[in-house]
Amino acid sequence: MAKAAAKTAPGNQREKGQGQRFDYVLLSAALMLLCTGMVMVMSASGVMAGRQLGDPYIFFRKQALFTLAGLGVMTVCFFTSRKVFYKLTYLWLFGAMALILLTLTPLGVEAGGARRWLRFGGLSLQPLEFSKIALVFYLAYFFSHKQDLVKTFSVGFVPPVFVTGTLCLLLLLQPDFGGAVFLCGILFLMSLVGGTSLVYLGSSVLLAAGCAWMLVIREPYRVKRLTAFLHPFENAQDSGYQLVQSLYAFGSGGWTGVGLGAGKQKLLFLPEAHNDFIMAVVGEELGFLGVSLVFVIMGTLLWRGFAVACAQEDAQDRFTALGMVLILAMGAVMNMAVVLGAAPPKGVPMPFISYGGSSLFVTCICVGMLLNLSRRKN
Repeated sequence: MAKAAAKTAPGNQREKGQGQRFDYVLLSAALMLLCTGMVMVMSASGVMAGRQLGDPYIFFRKQALFTLAGLGVMTVCFFTSRKVFYKLTYLWLFGAMALILLTLTPLGVEAGGARRWLRFGGLSLQPLEFSKIALVFYLAYFFSHKQDLVKTFSVGFVPPVFVTGTLCLLLLLQPDFGGAVFLCGILFLMSLVGGTSLVYLGSSVLLAAGCAWMLVIREPYRVKRLTAFLHPFENAQDSGYQLVQSLYAFGSGGWTGVGLGAGKQKLLFLPEAHNDFIMAVVGEELGFLGVSLVFVIMGTLLWRGFAVACAQEDAQDRFTALGMVLILAMGAVMNMAVVLGAAPPKGVPMPFISYGGSSLFVTCICVGMLLNLSRRKN
């Protein structure tokens, strides 16, 4: 009997998944998206970089360095005990607030009428990206430790709204309206899953919508963006130019695309072709099939991420995994909504694909934490 039990024990463990070190499918999907991003950054930026900067490979080389650094960060997040990250929850939060405040100092870089970047020597940093991670760690800690009081107003509703509102207020000082909306989206979805009263959530959504509308109509440039979203072709040479060029790119791609590297919209017609609107280049050069393949790989990654979240027994682990998946999912959905004209223009990079170090680092942190949480033992 003892020998029989000994023989069946390993099999039982394998059936339960205890021998699995991490989610290989999730890692494979992430690596495929990272490789796709490097190829498309090279294709989308080569002509522009060559003409304007004299070096067609400058953005590709930088993206390659960002990717290597991101893989390093992913590895650190994978091997470091999650308890280390949890113990530093408030340090991440206050650190994110401090970074956003620094954008309002001479260290902040102004671009497009907003100070959203920090520059340290030759390196640029966007604090918004790191505030997403900090907020997820805080909300995961809060909802896992306050489940018995989550339905109350003073304890279960006010603290997360206050913390998120503080981050959003700091972002609005830059100003970064879209970043504040992103953080509010994370708060709403995690609160919904965390068990916050639907009455409080519904009331806060109505109040937030009213405040957002007031913020839009008080700023002419935001009204201009809204108009460009509603009637892009009527403003094709002005506020709707970028969206119109993006739609032309998708329309030119057809089913199979014009061929990798053969796109025309990136030839200084489409602004931010290697950044926020890189999916338009994917659509033109690789067509509907290429975009669909990216969606399938991204969908696989998100599916495995949600599976990791559902498999967690500890509440804080479950909320942390959910938050990491939400950062990736919301980023992908919002980027495609803007590029396809389903949402007002907002600079939201496509996770894994768009050029940029800050976004890529945060994306790799999310994947690293999900891989960490996918392990059966920590």
